[in-house]
Amino acid sequence: MAIEKVKEYFKKYGMEERVLEFPVSSATVELAAEALHCEPCRIAKSLSFMVGEEPILVVTAGDAKVDNHKYKEKFGKKARMLSAREAETLIGHAVGGVCPFAVNEGVTVYLDESLKRFKTVFPACGSSNSAIELTIEELEKYAPYTAWIDVCKGWE
Repeated sequence: MAIEKVKEYFKKYGMEERVLEFPVSSATVELAAEALHCEPCRIAKSLSFMVGEEPILVVTAGDAKVDNHKYKEKFGKKARMLSAREAETLIGHAVGGVCPFAVNEGVTVYLDESLKRFKTVFPACGSSNSAIELTIEELEKYAPYTAWIDVCKGWE
């Protein structure tokens, strides 16, 4: 199960105890915000795409939406989200629990600028009922990201 992979990932940093598990679903931004009793914008959603032959993750704020123009400018291609089956196979996590931790080899992770306005955010942890609260500095440290990018709208 992917949550076990994520806990094992955080274990090497002594942080596995910070992974939160809920008796209710946190599979969507709205459900995660309810489970965490926080604003939906603070949910760090991980969106999975294909760029050519390469799977990527873009971690954005819960209230941000991908701006097709900005995305195409950045990646040179139209945004194509992975199907649920593709996400689980290529990223290593099922939809509802996709996160930037313990992803499959070959997945490039990007952090979107929409996250920088928060002190802490809540990414999922590999299951549809989990999350972890991280500062932006911790997110940078523990998510194996390549770069900060600006490909979203609707949060400004």
